[in-house]
Amino acid sequence: MKKILVLACTATFLFSFSQKTMNSVEYKSSPKVFTIKGLSQSVSIDCGNSKMILLSGQVPLNSEGNLVGNTIEEQTQQVFKNIENILEEYEGTGKDIIKLVIYTTDIKKTPDFRKVRDLHVNLQNPPVSSLVEVSRLFRDDVLIEVEATAVIKNK
Repeated sequence: MKKILVLACTATFLFSFSQKTMNSVEYKSSPKVFTIKGLSQSVSIDCGNSKMILLSGQVPLNSEGNLVGNTIEEQTQQVFKNIENILEEYEGTGKDIIKLVIYTTDIKKTPDFRKVRDLHVNLQNPPVSSLVEVSRLFRDDVLIEVEATAVIKNK
């Protein structure tokens, strides 16, 4: 009985202190990415040895808010440029992406999207992903929006 009590107390002690590393949350934006009032570009959650970065959906707008590209391929290039600019704020890259959620207005253009995506992600351990065709995004001329989650080791 004594051994069980010691084991329970030790587990409680370790669990209590391990949770303290999970409390740090930080919001960041990159000056290289168009900022929309009322939302954060990203949030970082400290997980101890690494941090998890959640990005708002990125669209093909440059830092001035102008649309870049008329094709899914051109727009995807700008989307990943935005994603990487945000991840740079945390000393990360597209290779740190673990999950993508892609919203597109034309699912038939998926191969064109993948061609660009593959230049930016870790292909040895590709991110998990979901692909959703939508009838419309926030503007008629926007063909794609991508949400990303990354895990970056703390230095």
